[in-house]
Amino acid sequence: MSSTSSEKPRRRNAIEQLLRLFADVRAGEGTRVLLLAANLFVLLFGYYLLKTIREPLVLGENGGGAEVKSYAAALQALLLVGVTIAFSRLAARVDRMRLIAIVTSFFMVNLVLFFFLFVSMPTHRLALGIAFFIWVGCFNVMIIAQFWAFANDLHARDQGERLFPIIAGGSAIGAVAGAKLAKPLYLHFGPFALMLMTAGLLALCLLITWLVHRREAGGDGAAAAAAGPAAATGGATPSKGTAGGFTLMMRDRYLQLVGALSLIKNLANTTGEYILDRRLLEVTKAQLGTQVVAVEKHIAAYKSDYFTYVNLVVLILQLVAVSRVIKYLGVRRSLYILPLVALASYSTMAMVPVLTVILIGKVTENSVDYSLQKTVEQTLFLVTTREAKYKVKAVVDTFMVRFGDVVSAGLVWGGTHLGFGTLGFILANCGVVTLWLLVVVALTRAHKARADRSSAEAQAQPATAA
Repeated sequence: MSSTSSEKPRRRNAIEQLLRLFADVRAGEGTRVLLLAANLFVLLFGYYLLKTIREPLVLGENGGGAEVKSYAAALQALLLVGVTIAFSRLAARVDRMRLIAIVTSFFMVNLVLFFFLFVSMPTHRLALGIAFFIWVGCFNVMIIAQFWAFANDLHARDQGERLFPIIAGGSAIGAVAGAKLAKPLYLHFGPFALMLMTAGLLALCLLITWLVHRREAGGDGAAAAAAGPAAATGGATPSKGTAGGFTLMMRDRYLQLVGALSLIKNLANTTGEYILDRRLLEVTKAQLGTQVVAVEKHIAAYKSDYFTYVNLVVLILQLVAVSRVIKYLGVRRSLYILPLVALASYSTMAMVPVLTVILIGKVTENSVDYSLQKTVEQTLFLVTTREAKYKVKAVVDTFMVRFGDVVSAGLVWGGTHLGFGTLGFILANCGVVTLWLLVVVALTRAHKARADRSSAEAQAQPATAA
């Protein structure tokens, strides 16, 4: 009987043999990996449609600009305080599938509403553009945090560290496809039709999530067994605890450091985006003057190309390098790679602060961030409780990320009033990246202690059961 069950996975999983080229996918894991990767593909495809829309709405409109974009990003953090509190309370009351359905449906309705507002109120385009920019920032971090909380809930630590690189490959492919197609779709249909397209893509994501949930919660016994102990909870409420995500994070030093990592990394990245936007606007206005439509189209095309460059490199790194880097260097050493890359990038920009060099530096930084760094960050929650996976992860991936935008906006405001040029902001960001490295030193030590304790508890469980 046991031999028959052990042979079945080998017979049915030719696809798993193919997936092994990219990550250590084992028997019984292939279908789940593909479904989760497909979900991320659709999510990122839709997000890059929205991301391409939002840039010209803020940067190109009269009264807009790189500073307005930076300040608008700061407002996202204030909004996310309420959003994460509401999410924590909802997570304590409904099962995980209902939680995901409610949040996803909320964003779908929002997109339809934005479509009608933009079409019916063309004279309020700047105000709506700022509101949409803030909304997209909240949507991005919330919907992705929700996905990875679900993925963390399905996998034990060893599985997650093996499989997250290939699952994240779905996001890399979706980002490439979304960034590449956003440009022709934008030029052919205009920005607002893309909002309705993305609402439809979210409906597809919800369907895929339901298929995975149903399969792992008991629809496929073999799949549930392969998914590990977390899948046995099925549709249970993610957390019945009364403590919110902020409270849980403040009680735990390890979670505090994870939050600090998200904050300071996003501070550096957002300031870097401001540096690129500032230089891009200077060059574009020098070429095209103040023609709003021409400036918007040029920015949309440039940003679409920029996103495409980033995501093509992300795709290559995700499929070829990420799983191997994590396997041979481990999670903790991998955390050092992005800040070292960022420090090298901004140091180069400081020596040659021209648009092409800044573009190459940002492509390099974002490529490593969206591939290796994002994957490693997801594994940091594999050693936490189920409650932390949903509640604290929502806080870290939403509020802490956007609070980095608040600090960046403060840096932009202060630097602008002090008369900083592009070079001044580049040098300031070098200092931010240095601080980032110090946070990584403390976090890797805390992760080692948490992982050692988690491994000791896992080894003690069989003995306790016996």
